[in-house]
This record gives sequence, C-alpha cells and structure tokens, in this order.
Amino acid sequence: MWIRKRAIDKLSLQAGERVLDVACGTGLSLAALREAVGPEGEVVGIELSPDMISLARKRVAAAGWHNVMLLESPIESADIPGSFDAVLFHFTHDVMRSPDALQRIFAAAGPRARIAFAGMKYAPWYLAPLNLVVRAQARPYMTTLEGLATPWDLSLPYLEGFAWRPVLFGTGYIGWGRKAGGGPSTAS
Repeated sequence: MWIRKRAIDKLSLQAGERVLDVACGTGLSLAALREAVGPEGEVVGIELSPDMISLARKRVAAAGWHNVMLLESPIESADIPGSFDAVLFHFTHDVMRSPDALQRIFAAAGPRARIAFAGMKYAPWYLAPLNLVVRAQARPYMTTLEGLATPWDLSLPYLEGFAWRPVLFGTGYIGWGRKAGGGPSTAS
C-alpha cells in the first residue's frame, strides 16, 4: 500500500542500519525494510498476536531472511534488543496510546533515531461525517478510539522535528521526526 511505502521512505534507511517494526502484524513491512537496510542490516519486528506473528515467521522463512528477527511479546514487556537507527509505527494506534510501550520503544531507539508513523485519524471538523467511516473501520483493529484526533500526541515528548501530513481526505496521516536527545521531560 502506498501509505506504508511513504512512511518507510520517511525513515531514510541506509544499508547496514537496524530498524524496529512496531506491532509488525503479519510482516507486510518486512520486505521493504529489509531491502532498505540490505543483508548487512537488521530488521526486528515485535508483535503481540500469535496468529499474526506466525504468518510473519512464515514470510521470513519463505524469503530466507537471516537478518530479520521477530519477537512475540506485548511491547510493554518486550526485551527489545536496541539500539535502532529507525523505528516504524505503521497502523499501531493501541501501541501509540500506551505510555509504557512508548517508553520501552524510545529507550531502544538510538540517539536521534528516525521515526515514522502512519495510521488512521479522525477527519477535520469540516469532514466530520467521514468519522463514521473511520470509527467503523477502526473498531475491529483498535481497543480504544481515544486519541484518534491526534494519535501521535503521546510520542511528542520523545521527538524533535516532528511533522505530519494528512492523507485519505484527512482520515489518515503520515508523520515523521527524530528521537529527541534526552527523551521525555521528567520534570513536574
């Protein structure tokens, strides 16, 4: 899908780099990520669903990729083997609403790691009727619709240079930035 390609392009991956595919699902991003980092790079995918990661494992085995590692775990408790040059969040709304998951992911991201996001969001106010479609499409894939107006907002303390572009008449987005130097502020 073109949204996946554009999000991956925002990572500006180079040969030999390490990239984390958050909530990798059935592994649909793995081929493009692996192609970008080459055989000397590494792709790590993390997925909670045993059924989905089973399909991802079959995809990796069929392609013979020895530099793709898949972890079956909730992100909040995953033993993520950092440090990563880039992190992809592709349609990962539930993960993006979990402060514990975000803390673990950004702890594994290397200094100034490139971050890309893509997913669904509520349409702007002038296209509000489209939100009925957004909710209907999101319900089978998300446990919460909370934060669907700005799905990236909990990630902002970890980022610098964040920008985003609406897609699909404002019902989707692609966002990108870099990991901020010191991580989120812990000051009260």
